[in-house]
Amino acid sequence: MSTVEARLAELGLTLPTPPAAAGAYVPAVRTGNLLYLAGTLPMKEGKVVSLGKVGREVDLGQAAEAARLCALNALANAKAALGSLERVSRVVMVNGFVNGVDGFSDSPKVLNGASEFLLHVFGEAGRHARAAVSVNGLPLGVSVEVQLVLEVRD
Repeated sequence: MSTVEARLAELGLTLPTPPAAAGAYVPAVRTGNLLYLAGTLPMKEGKVVSLGKVGREVDLGQAAEAARLCALNALANAKAALGSLERVSRVVMVNGFVNGVDGFSDSPKVLNGASEFLLHVFGEAGRHARAAVSVNGLPLGVSVEVQLVLEVRD
């Protein structure tokens, strides 16, 4: 078991089956030493979870958990692309989108779910730059979508 997967096990988590692309794109693209991961949704056992707007159907705690789940799904795509998460040198960037009610301004609190998760999994290498944006809608009506950029090594 890799170090990263051991840390996931400490959290009671295992990597899910990587979510398939749902359109005309690929889940991951590597250029040089960067791996760009497509936005991932909060999916569990192949089903979309955490539907609705944050601040109405979904509360902050539920949305933060959905962001963590998005990050876990992104790591599944990273492992599929790289063969091992031990090839991740650091998390460079997290872009997070929150399906918030009009005027929703707590998207950074929601994205902390993903950011804190990545710090736990990768330690200091999980410290990253981030955008946390509230939007008026997301695919399939989910509450959160997360995209990662990772630095990788051969």
